[in-house]
Amino acid sequence: MKRSEVLNHATMIPREILKKIRQIEIRTRRLVTERTAGQYHSVFKGQGMNFDEVREYQPGDDVRAIDWNVTARMNHPFVKKFVEERELTVMLVVDASGSGRFGSGAQSKRELAAEVASVLAFSAIRNNDKVGLILFTDTVEKFIPPKKGRRHVLRVIREILFFEPKHRGTDLGIALDFLNRVTTHRAVVVLLSDFLCPAPAALLRQTNRRHDLVGVRITDRFERELPEIGRLVLEDAETGEVVEVNTRDSGKRAAFAAHRTAAEADLERTLRSAGVDSIQLHTGEPYAAGLNRFFETREKRRLHG
Repeated sequence: MKRSEVLNHATMIPREILKKIRQIEIRTRRLVTERTAGQYHSVFKGQGMNFDEVREYQPGDDVRAIDWNVTARMNHPFVKKFVEERELTVMLVVDASGSGRFGSGAQSKRELAAEVASVLAFSAIRNNDKVGLILFTDTVEKFIPPKKGRRHVLRVIREILFFEPKHRGTDLGIALDFLNRVTTHRAVVVLLSDFLCPAPAALLRQTNRRHDLVGVRITDRFERELPEIGRLVLEDAETGEVVEVNTRDSGKRAAFAAHRTAAEADLERTLRSAGVDSIQLHTGEPYAAGLNRFFETREKRRLHG
């Protein structure tokens, strides 16, 4: 075999990976318009306030902002002026467990997670923010420290799509605990998961106090309702447990749907009690509208809150 043939063979899989990443970049670029990037900019605040300048005191200024050293030198009051620190760190915390491979249509939950993460990541770098990644199962599988730039974002997308985890289970608590240890400054934290495992209320609350935590709940329609197609053999992607279900049994379908509805309501209560905003997105359905609704709701709350 010629050297060129060896090289072509060796780069065949990476080229397919690059093609997939490029397709996602093209699709998400249409969404990262001035509007989306502007919404992102307005709803996520910076980590604090930076000193800008000293100016003369004006009636109505907060007396706590008086710069007493300058005031003493000039014999009349001056105040410190601060501006919002705009640079953010966006941490994408992505569930890489076995259940993410499921998708009843052409798109898996993990692929949808990658697209949503791509939109947020490109919005971030458009605003000159840093983006980092934590991939987790029932352990932390990979950590990419926050950085800026398109090349870095493309690496993040590649890892979300193609990283092969060593474990199949899920533990949200381990992921959030790791996040809080490695991310010392306040960050925007986007937790992308199907949330099929128990959500640790206390840790969600603690994380949301330290950071701005947003939950992105990714589901598939066949996880909410069973299709009426006869006997199905189902395997739990995380535990390997196998069960057989007769989906023509309307009672079993109704019980399954009721169980899932109750579980989603319980999760919603847990997130709300922890003060965590959340978005629910479904595979095979356009996600842009869901993201826009989230941004609009946050913007209204920020303006009127």
